[in-house]
Amino acid sequence: MAPGSLLVAAPGLNDPNFRRTVVYMIEHRARGSLGVVLNRPSEVQVRDVLPSWAPLASRPHAVFVGGPVEGETALCLAALRTGQDPSAVRGLMPVRGPVALVDLDSDPRALEQRLRGLRVFAGYAGWDAGQLAGEISRGDWIVVPALPDDVLAGHETGLWEHVLRRQGMPLALLATYPVDVRRN
Repeated sequence: MAPGSLLVAAPGLNDPNFRRTVVYMIEHRARGSLGVVLNRPSEVQVRDVLPSWAPLASRPHAVFVGGPVEGETALCLAALRTGQDPSAVRGLMPVRGPVALVDLDSDPRALEQRLRGLRVFAGYAGWDAGQLAGEISRGDWIVVPALPDDVLAGHETGLWEHVLRRQGMPLALLATYPVDVRRN
């Protein structure tokens, strides 16, 4: 699995941290993997915690819950404008294509003309060596390619269904899986 892939929670994954989530993979190495949940906005607004970055944040302007690990840690992903090379821009670390991690200690004014938008995440999803491979082989996750706009998606609750539908058959059928109100 390459950075920039999506992990889509299988309908039967009932872990409350990941139920019906879409995780954007930032890093996948032999020693472990790291990603952020794209469809869990919090009640906290970017302007309340990182006011200088708020004008660049995509709608909704919420800080998203990136995962259950280190919830006090802020990560930021951005999608660059066409023609911008993230490896050539100070304050950005390329992930895949036009998607990059943003150094939140850098000057947002220096990046504003280069970015289409960004998303701030509190915490992340992390897996130790071999753990994610085990979850995938068990059927907890469906691995699909990401589109750069997934990082900025405003779907919040509908992103899970949207990503599954665009995969075509038979995965598209999973998007119709009913939400079970009896959570384990």
